[in-house]
Amino acid sequence: MELLNTILAADERKPVAVERPEGRSPVLLICEHASKMIPRSLGDLGLSEELRSSHIAWDPGALDVSLFLSNELDACLIHQRFSRLAYDCNRPPEADSAIPKRSEIFEIPGNISASAEEKQARVDGIYRPFQGAVAQEIARRKASGRPTVLVTLHSFTPVFKGVRRDTEIGILHDSDARLADRVISSLDRGSGLVVRRNDPYGPEDGVTHTLVEHGVRNGLQNVMVEVRNDLLADETSRQRVEQHLLRAIVESLGPEEVA
Repeated sequence: MELLNTILAADERKPVAVERPEGRSPVLLICEHASKMIPRSLGDLGLSEELRSSHIAWDPGALDVSLFLSNELDACLIHQRFSRLAYDCNRPPEADSAIPKRSEIFEIPGNISASAEEKQARVDGIYRPFQGAVAQEIARRKASGRPTVLVTLHSFTPVFKGVRRDTEIGILHDSDARLADRVISSLDRGSGLVVRRNDPYGPEDGVTHTLVEHGVRNGLQNVMVEVRNDLLADETSRQRVEQHLLRAIVESLGPEEVA
């Protein structure tokens, strides 16, 4: 039975969007931090408009890259339609960072004051529908005998807590590094980008929830791609990144996925 959504108004639509559901690619794209939109019921969470539009609320450019790859690969894309400040769908309910009280150096007043009941409403209204959509798509593919490769897309800020990051693309994985190994190898051949493994985040930072929940536990090859968001700020730079990622993903598919 579908849970009653007490967080979203009827005209705010569903918390999860599914693009190209009939896509033929084995690649299943996930973008958990695609949106900066905050449900009206949560107001402004006590934040200025500037902060609600900044990287603490979403991953700027990540959805653009995801939509490009979805189109070029003919791949299904599932993305979150509300800000990670309302609920971060790449975190389990028991994680403090799922409804963060602080992001980078900024306190989130509306999350600090949230009651247990209010937090549960966010779990039921945002997290569970998102997780359900991903699980349903994977189950549908399994039932029809289709191979699935999980690729999640994110962006990160060039400066974090005052420290400049020189990594340009991070390729992240948890216990299954098969796909990550091949993507890194492909990007290292001619992209000219600074590519690093499990950087600027890794499993120890709690960022591999989607990979583990839907990839590792289903025996699916999986990888998380993090792009420094200044590389996505203008069209020319973004297109360069997109083309290299497209090539790397295609080159990393095994014979059983391209057959």
